[in-house]
Amino acid sequence: MQPSLEDYLAFEVKKEMADRYFGFRRMIEEDKEELARKIRNHSLTLEQKIAIDLIRLYILLQDTELIRRFVEMVGLDEMLFFDPYILVSPTIKERMFAGVKARGLTRAGRFKNLFFGCYEMLIDHVQQYREKIGDLIEEREIINEEITLFYRKNDLSQMMGFFRSLKGNPMGSSMEGGLEVGLNDSMEKSMRLDPLPPIEQMVQIIPPLAPLAGIRKKLTALVERAYHLKSQRDSP
Repeated sequence: MQPSLEDYLAFEVKKEMADRYFGFRRMIEEDKEELARKIRNHSLTLEQKIAIDLIRLYILLQDTELIRRFVEMVGLDEMLFFDPYILVSPTIKERMFAGVKARGLTRAGRFKNLFFGCYEMLIDHVQQYREKIGDLIEEREIINEEITLFYRKNDLSQMMGFFRSLKGNPMGSSMEGGLEVGLNDSMEKSMRLDPLPPIEQMVQIIPPLAPLAGIRKKLTALVERAYHLKSQRDSP
């Protein structure tokens, strides 16, 4: 039996709907993969720059209690990248400060300037990191808006129901294996594109740090205490 005009039209409608859905799905998956790549690269930035800045500051402070007070003072939520081993490892200390020079006329002055310089560098790196996070949040919102807009214009449940209603269409037999057979709730769920979770579930969020000018007096007292402890340890 030759397919009728209605069969042809039904097949074309099915094909157009499927092409639109899978074309959109492929585009969104590519956007998701690109965002995931950017997040991975951004995580490397966190490890390569911010982690080094913090470890340098931890090594200069040496004392765990001073480090805890520093973290609270500057506005961090936790002691990021802290491991007690970094305080006793000469290898880590040498590697962290290789090529770093401190200015000042006295040892105490050089120590203080080195600490403040490391903290200002940390502030800059955290600011750059947060700006990039803002870009990632914007990209995530755009992807979710695209998904919402697509489903507003293309109801997946209705689409699946329409495919099922066209069973027996001889022109659609090639599509039945991929779309009509077994189109149940579980398949519909697997085909649905879920929105991306909040960005903080995918990448570390760091709060803005306190400007040096606002905490210099308190930070100076902390650094002076750290230098005093260092002098005691270095003395024979």
